[in-house]
Amino acid sequence: MIRIDAMWLAVEPIDMRAGADRLLARVVQVFGAAQAHHGYLFANSRGTRIKLLVHDGFGVGCAARRLNAAHFTWASATLGGPASLELGRAQFDALVLGLPWQRLLELQRICRA
Repeated sequence: MIRIDAMWLAVEPIDMRAGADRLLARVVQVFGAAQAHHGYLFANSRGTRIKLLVHDGFGVGCAARRLNAAHFTWASATLGGPASLELGRAQFDALVLGLPWQRLLELQRICRA
């Protein structure tokens, strides 16, 4: 099993034909370097496909996931905003399932309106 200590979400969409080498080049462009035991998530412009690039300390691995009838909830790129966001484990788990990961803290509590 590959250990992932931190997960990063790339805000800008990327062409899903990109392989591990092109995704790694994008990580280096945005972050300056790919850190060992970090994962980097990318999505296409429609939000129907995601790719995960993981650096395990020896090399990189790439995994893909596609939703046929829905879209992944993705952070929007704003002018002057960050190019990436750090995700917690619960946020990552919700994102790959297609759930609203930005609202996790809000959804953990049920209260009277």
